[in-house]
Amino acid sequence: MPTPRYKHLVDKLAADIRSGRLAPGTRLPTHRKLAAKEGLALVTATRVYAELGAMGLVSGETGRGTFVKEALLPRAHGIDQVSVAADMVDLNFNYPALPGQADLLRTALRQLSQAGDLEALLRYQPHGGRKHERASVARHLARRGLSVTEDQVMLVDGAQHGLATTVMAFLQPGDVVAVDALTYPGFKLLAQAHRLELVPLPGAGDGPDLDALEALCKRRRVRAIYTMPTLHNPLGWVMKTGRRRALASIARTHGLLIIEDGAYAFLAEDAPQPLAALAPELTVYVSGFSKNVATGLRVGYVAAPLEYVPKIERAIRVTTWNTPSVMTSIACGWLDDGTVDRLEDEKRQDAKARQAIAVTALGRLKRISHPASYFVWLPLPGETRADRIAKALLEEQVSVSTAEPFATTAQAPHAIRLALGSVALDTLKAALERVRRVIADHTY
Repeated sequence: MPTPRYKHLVDKLAADIRSGRLAPGTRLPTHRKLAAKEGLALVTATRVYAELGAMGLVSGETGRGTFVKEALLPRAHGIDQVSVAADMVDLNFNYPALPGQADLLRTALRQLSQAGDLEALLRYQPHGGRKHERASVARHLARRGLSVTEDQVMLVDGAQHGLATTVMAFLQPGDVVAVDALTYPGFKLLAQAHRLELVPLPGAGDGPDLDALEALCKRRRVRAIYTMPTLHNPLGWVMKTGRRRALASIARTHGLLIIEDGAYAFLAEDAPQPLAALAPELTVYVSGFSKNVATGLRVGYVAAPLEYVPKIERAIRVTTWNTPSVMTSIACGWLDDGTVDRLEDEKRQDAKARQAIAVTALGRLKRISHPASYFVWLPLPGETRADRIAKALLEEQVSVSTAEPFATTAQAPHAIRLALGSVALDTLKAALERVRRVIADHTY
């Protein structure tokens, strides 16, 4: 069967882009002009650009046109790139660590080896964790303004596993979930895997636009809302109490499940009560110890209404049966002896120091961030393209994330996210100055 003529055009344009004959950032003809030039129907011209977009070679932007993308930039840069070269400065992922944490682990392992119940750690554990470990987490949450019993707490293999078990327990393929227009990429991946429909809510100051949420609930059957009210990733907002109460009211009116992500909440001092404290009957609170202690710890927790617990425990059983006993024992020991509280305080100070460096190094660039967060959001000026900036920075040995992994809208904004927590302070300053220079060099 002969190849359709439009396929030849797709192949030709793809070859021109990959060879560099069509440079990154080139604005391609409008769909109508392409159709007229090539003698195609308008719908066929649209299909040409759709296929090039699916190949990651072009991006269509409402009101601006279709542009050639940076072909050498990894697809969905900022979520798929798990590791970087040894000489690369990683401003893409956050894995904040403090001096001396390895010694903490050494001491904890030594103490664990002398524990009387060591043999018990070799056996299967209850799906949601042992009772005394759940109680340790409940006491920790009480210090954050969330009062729950140990029976409402379940231990999981990191916050991402907590989100996954919550999705598995309560949501079905096709369910509508309201999310921020910019949100945590891990939840986007979960939604894709479980075939959920994510509907983006525009931002409004310190949180999602609640009028838009109300309108959406009246128009569609929304099953849940996923939200990060305290230290939003990537924008750093902390939602005020009044807006939290308003969100809880909308959830009650429309029967929404609230999935509250508290992964970075420890960084915000004097934050309002979690949504789980304001709407305890509707909210599943998820967090862990990756950011406040260490990314390799892979211990997290879910706090939920008592009637939700059996469903979440079944999801834990299906996925991992129980958390690794040794790591859970160490994490809960650090909760009980004050180590986690101390590390959280030290990391708040560390994040503040890094934000202060960012203020100086980034100069007059527009920044969106919280003064004690580990990330900065940089909306790019004018016609500056995010994929081009990310590609230029890779050539300068600096890895950053574009907005694409965070965007739930059809069109990602031209912005980059800088993760501040993974490099030494002197390296961070030099890297951020490089970011400022590269953006200036590519802004017209």
